[in-house]
Amino acid sequence: MPLSPSARDLLRVFLPDDAKEAERVLNDRCASGALVLPGMVGTPFAGWSKAKRALDKAITDARAKAIIAAGTNPPALVPWSVHDLRRTVATGLQRLGVRLEVTEAVLNHISGSRGGIAGVYQRHDWATEKRSALDAWAAHIIAATAQRSAPPNVLKLTRVR
Repeated sequence: MPLSPSARDLLRVFLPDDAKEAERVLNDRCASGALVLPGMVGTPFAGWSKAKRALDKAITDARAKAIIAAGTNPPALVPWSVHDLRRTVATGLQRLGVRLEVTEAVLNHISGSRGGIAGVYQRHDWATEKRSALDAWAAHIIAATAQRSAPPNVLKLTRVR
């Protein structure tokens, strides 16, 4: 899976401190198909439930700090699943204008345009398109989070012509 520059930056904490060495290690892992974040014994990550509980706790703690800082009371955390993240990405990519075939490739779906007889003949890996889609998604997330971090008393003005 191609990684956006911002995703690669997040993964650097798992790599050597030297930037050139980290880039080499990451490129080697990607080129060889090695797992970037393997599980405990070098197999694919399998601790989803435990990770989800830890993430929920981190979100709850961050919300509690925000309540204290802002003096407000946000609504309760809506129950969610890890699969909701895949759905959010799929919906967001469509909203950004990414072709459905590319979204399916990003999600590694082997149905629709890649399933059945079409899949027998459709061998394109969509690597370039997946990279563009995930770069667009990363830019969207960065822009969305930047807007949320603006002070509440600042109003963004636009020019009317």
